[in-house]
Amino acid sequence: MLWACILLPQLALDAVLRQREDPQQPLALVTGPLQRRVLQAVNPAARELGLKPGQSLTAAYMLSRDFATAPYDPAQIEHWQRFLAAWAYRFSSQVSVHYPRVLLLEVQSTLGLFGPWPQFEARLRSELDALGFRHRITLAPNPAAARMLANAYDGLSVEDQSTLADVLQRLPVERVGLAAADAVALKRMGMRHLGQVLALPRAQLARRFSAQVLSHLDTLLGYRPLALEFFIPADVFDQHIELNFDVESHQALLFPLRRLINDLAVYLAGRDVGVQRFTLHLKHAEGEDTLVEVGLLAAERDAALLFELARGRFEHLQVPRPVQVVRLSALDLPRFVPACKELFDQRPQQTQPWEQLRERLRARLGDDALQDLRAHADHRPERAWRNDGAWVPASPDLGAARPGWLLEQAEPLPAHGLRVLAGPERIESGWWDGGDVRRDYYLVETSTGRRGWAYRAVGDDPQLLLQGWFA
Repeated sequence: MLWACILLPQLALDAVLRQREDPQQPLALVTGPLQRRVLQAVNPAARELGLKPGQSLTAAYMLSRDFATAPYDPAQIEHWQRFLAAWAYRFSSQVSVHYPRVLLLEVQSTLGLFGPWPQFEARLRSELDALGFRHRITLAPNPAAARMLANAYDGLSVEDQSTLADVLQRLPVERVGLAAADAVALKRMGMRHLGQVLALPRAQLARRFSAQVLSHLDTLLGYRPLALEFFIPADVFDQHIELNFDVESHQALLFPLRRLINDLAVYLAGRDVGVQRFTLHLKHAEGEDTLVEVGLLAAERDAALLFELARGRFEHLQVPRPVQVVRLSALDLPRFVPACKELFDQRPQQTQPWEQLRERLRARLGDDALQDLRAHADHRPERAWRNDGAWVPASPDLGAARPGWLLEQAEPLPAHGLRVLAGPERIESGWWDGGDVRRDYYLVETSTGRRGWAYRAVGDDPQLLLQGWFA
């Protein structure tokens, strides 16, 4: 087996930066009691101001006031680690969050689908960059070794056991995952690299160190399997963004909206599902939340389409009070079936599929402004179609030509210059509902070349009545 390790060294900081419109502005995460706030992490722009982790907030303000702060929340680290695990689930069914700020993926079984490892690794890096998370990636025959190699390398790929043993021997003892006290004791004994430790007689190691040290070394070398609990994605999506200031305009909500919908699309791709309905909760300092419902006629998961639909709903929104938090929840996640496409797409570049156009029209004009026409099993032409809003992508099997344009009321057709091309076709129906008809239908052509569909009632005046035109 081959295991990929994705180390996320600045997970807490990246999670905050990606929710800001300008991530290049100086930012520091602070922790500790109110009497002594300490910088936990800083971004590169803050480092240029002289700020560094471990510095007190008071000392940082003495250097500069031109930086923003955000609380360091350990719970958010776990949240975003699980979010990225849901993203990684699309690439492997064996994803683990066994180590903090780390994703472990079994990738050997998926290389046939995603290509050789260099190509697969490039895709992982590209998507992580797009999501806004810094990372280091390594590959090894067992998950423990992949994790420890990420402490010292980025991009290292070890695919066989013999090469792994050589690489591990060069690792510093403080970077192989041993307890701090054990690593210090080994360095005091003159052991600087793992190879020197492995060269010692096993009995001496067992006498000097705890059983956990030998167990960890065996796991690292692949002699002992690492017990992993594999990640299972949540059944629903529920995420929020806390705004830095009170927002009163829906235009200012578009950035957090785009970020939430992009995260929703990542989650949907990982679960291989679509979304048919989701809700945007706009939380205010006081009063009830403002809810924006976004419903689709069919399951979708394209981020650009979902954002366009949500933005269309926002354009009609009057924000009653300043917004402090934007939350997106999606509970209706049906199975996603991609639309069938032709091998050679003949559509002009500026056009779009009917499904996307339909959803955009509904978002801009309202749910009731666009209605679907569907066939109904009735021989009477005026009742062969229904407009009840239920989307049923089917066409009737009429067995004969029917006009595309039916008149609201049949009109007398002058006999002058009229030519009968086909007919009669008799239709007798409706005796059970009080709408009984007995008609003979004809395909006719006028003197100007227009073709129509006309009928005369059986047993009545021979006057033809026009009911529809052919295109």
